[in-house]
Amino acid sequence: MATESHAISRSWLRWFVISALVIVLDQLTKYWVSQWLAPGASVPVTPFFNLTLTYNTGAAFSFLSRASGWQRGFFILIAASASLLIVYLIIRYQWQKLFSLSLSLVLGGALGNLWDRIFLGHVVDFLDFYVEAYHWPAFNVADSAITCGAALLIWDSFRRRSAE
Repeated sequence: MATESHAISRSWLRWFVISALVIVLDQLTKYWVSQWLAPGASVPVTPFFNLTLTYNTGAAFSFLSRASGWQRGFFILIAASASLLIVYLIIRYQWQKLFSLSLSLVLGGALGNLWDRIFLGHVVDFLDFYVEAYHWPAFNVADSAITCGAALLIWDSFRRRSAE
């Protein structure tokens, strides 16, 4: 019985290791860019990509970034609540590999951005993709992990439906 319990522990633990790796990569890249660039500074990397340091007090696409400040606590509450739910879901469905991988990416991204909100008061963004004069809103490694995790969740839901 103890061996079976230990195997289960190792099973869900791997998903949290992936989340931790996302957090570390996210925080290291944000630190590096923050040390290297001044806020608003931009460095061209390719004809369609810049490193541009920006601070986002809002959510995705700077949603509510111009609000009076109440949004910080609101987004902290949402991210913390979602993270707790995701932890529960990973533990509960740990044997569903694609589902758990998806959630671990979302969790790592959510916690990476939550760290910024709590300790900096804003999220550090720096990846700036564009076509001619049209720029996609700047984002970071955490945002990328959340997006990839969400896409995998959608794919997993369609995959499960077709299997049924």
